[in-house]
Amino acid sequence: MLSNQLKLAWRNLLGQRSYTLLNILGLSVGLAGGLLIFLFIRHHLSVDRHHTKFDRIFRITTDLHLDDGSVEPYPEAPLPMAEVLRTDYPQVEQAAFLRMNRSLTVSVRRPGRTASTPFLEQESTALVEPQFFQIFDYQWLSGNPKTALTMPGSIVLTASWAKRYFGDAAPIGQVVKLDHTINATVTGVVADPANPTDTHVGLFISIATHRQFNPTYDAKDEWWNFSSTDRLYVTLKNSAQASQLDAAFPKLAKKQFGDMAKAYEFHTQPLADVHFDVTRVGGVIRRSLLVSLGLIGAFLVFIACINFTNLATAQAFRRSKEVGIRKTLGSSRKQLAGQFLLETGLIISVATGLAIVLTWVSLPLFGSWVRVPISFHPDLIICLFISALMLLVVVLAGGYPAFVLSGFVPAMSLRGTLTAATTGGYSIRKGLVVLQFVVCQALLVGSLIVLKQVRFMQQADLGFQPGNVLTINLPMAEKKSWSAFKDELNRYANIKSVTLQYRPPSSKVMNGGSLKFGAKMDWTPYPVRERLADADYLKTYNLKLLAGRNIVEGDSIREYVINETLLHKLGFRRPQDVLGKRMQYYLSAVPLPIVGVVRDFHQRSLHEPIGPCFIATYPAMYRQAGIRIAGQSSVRTLAHIRAVWQRLYPTDVFDYEWLTDNLAHFYQTETTLSTLTNAFSLLAMLICCLGLYGLVAFTVGQRTKEIGIRKVLGASVSGIVALLTRDFVKLVIVGIAIASPLAWWAMNSWLQSFAYRVEIGPWVFVLAGSLGTSIALLTISYQSISAALMDPVKSLRSE
Repeated sequence: MLSNQLKLAWRNLLGQRSYTLLNILGLSVGLAGGLLIFLFIRHHLSVDRHHTKFDRIFRITTDLHLDDGSVEPYPEAPLPMAEVLRTDYPQVEQAAFLRMNRSLTVSVRRPGRTASTPFLEQESTALVEPQFFQIFDYQWLSGNPKTALTMPGSIVLTASWAKRYFGDAAPIGQVVKLDHTINATVTGVVADPANPTDTHVGLFISIATHRQFNPTYDAKDEWWNFSSTDRLYVTLKNSAQASQLDAAFPKLAKKQFGDMAKAYEFHTQPLADVHFDVTRVGGVIRRSLLVSLGLIGAFLVFIACINFTNLATAQAFRRSKEVGIRKTLGSSRKQLAGQFLLETGLIISVATGLAIVLTWVSLPLFGSWVRVPISFHPDLIICLFISALMLLVVVLAGGYPAFVLSGFVPAMSLRGTLTAATTGGYSIRKGLVVLQFVVCQALLVGSLIVLKQVRFMQQADLGFQPGNVLTINLPMAEKKSWSAFKDELNRYANIKSVTLQYRPPSSKVMNGGSLKFGAKMDWTPYPVRERLADADYLKTYNLKLLAGRNIVEGDSIREYVINETLLHKLGFRRPQDVLGKRMQYYLSAVPLPIVGVVRDFHQRSLHEPIGPCFIATYPAMYRQAGIRIAGQSSVRTLAHIRAVWQRLYPTDVFDYEWLTDNLAHFYQTETTLSTLTNAFSLLAMLICCLGLYGLVAFTVGQRTKEIGIRKVLGASVSGIVALLTRDFVKLVIVGIAIASPLAWWAMNSWLQSFAYRVEIGPWVFVLAGSLGTSIALLTISYQSISAALMDPVKSLRSE
């Protein structure tokens, strides 16, 4: 029985090759898009879930409450808090502190070589407490996890890093030098962490070594001096106890910070939320983006199902006599529905196989777009997802056509009194076409607005000029030669300016504090951001002075140049009025004069408003060189900078970063969203057009004789084309009209997350509507013009 049904289904599909091909293409494209989005979402939802204690691991975060009522969220907590949590809080099973190193030079003497080989490691090494490995799962290949990181100068490497440093030699007992000053011994090797993970540390340094990195270390400052590179993780005995720990934190803050306790609010944050917390440093992606992409994936599959339903119900008229005969011979409605669902299942099976091939082929390109190493290895979850997706598509796409086809009245079918309007619900097909274009148009409007916002962020006036500027992290052990390095570079004609700095004007690293102004003895209730650099800072970044003069060189803070926002915060409107006034910052023991005012510049991304800021000298905090070069000779200039570096710092690795590339990281999520919405909008439009093409082809086939008669009676080609396209164009226009306000509401909500954003003008809807209508017209016109140009004699013989 089943074999006969399969044979019949296969013959029916082969007999309607164009119908079958259109359905397979539409479904495969929709399913491939949905599968790619599923893999992307699954990757992000799987981050760090391989840890056995995942549900009980929490990060301790800090919210800094300022006197003006604002709250600044930070991902860090102080170092001594780990020991307090381990000993004084029964809810805590284990606690561990981790401090990331932003930059570290590791010198390795390989076997058989006399000179050491330097490696510059950026944001991939960390100082950790040994308890870290009791919280997170790492497979130990050698060494004792309980003792490997207890002594100063002990380090643990991942397997890939051990291979990179020492080749095939045994790493245990090998000695490396950290920042040319600290001898460290390899005491353990762990397997590379399972992916996906947010902990990309390849070299773990015992926390006891941090005193050697900071000779001026004072244990009294540990509770107060913690930065965005610090992390504190805990495992709780029961995840439900997190609220109890949160309730206990105010008492802990009161004990450690006294009257300042109200400013420090600690929280437990589940490890499951860390990856998505982009409000704090280290967050990777917003959950809302995954939800948006999930909806886009669902829309792609839904549009493909609508295509199938429309084409299947449109084809019902051709199969009406087959249904009438089979019913007359005794087939029940259930048997007929089963036959049609079987045909649907065959189409969907082939489409799914093609979708898997399309996914596998396009995955490398897709991975480069989203900057995520996504792999496609069919496992139980993927197999279940594909199976559930196939079942869903069979029900959505095949259920209604099977119900319609199996419900034909035999007498009407055999007499040929069924019409295209009565087979398959003509009005329902119209509604589904409109729904398709509502989705397509909404995606198209969304992609245009996202693209416009991304371009606005990339081209916005930041208040300084980041182009042709590169930054270099300077070797901390060679501070005495930094001035010589700068002077050597300034003598080169193609280098316009060099500044020694802590960070460029716009950076993800934000330091700041309060200040006192004038005769007032109170600290300001708002934070003031600092930009610490030498006197060439303004010249290097083309910061514009509005009044006064530039700062002069000094071995500490001597004077300030402030921005417009700080000028207004201090109660002044005209820049010249604040010149000569004195303010005191926490890095200076006395009030010092304001000597200049610069035009506002963005200190972070356009998600955030410009904050009050000052520029001052403070050599003890410098970490980088900012270098402006002549753009037309960048290759030759870079070679010169490298040569100077290697002459002055032969044991340090030369590494640089263009400032524009650094700033692009601010908008990586938005850039990814723009790329994906553009790509999937085009896919959605392609699927819509495939369905529209099939419906027009069917309509033309049903009206072939009518077209011939009209031509014989004198109808023009343009009139026949207009006749055939009019109804479909109306449906497209209705879809656009419905989609436009929905898209405006959704995108206006999305734009609210930016302090600086584009306006949604009417041109977006006009352009999207024109694009959608034009693509639909091209699809419709091909079939319509072909039918209108057909010889009327052939048309009249078609039935």
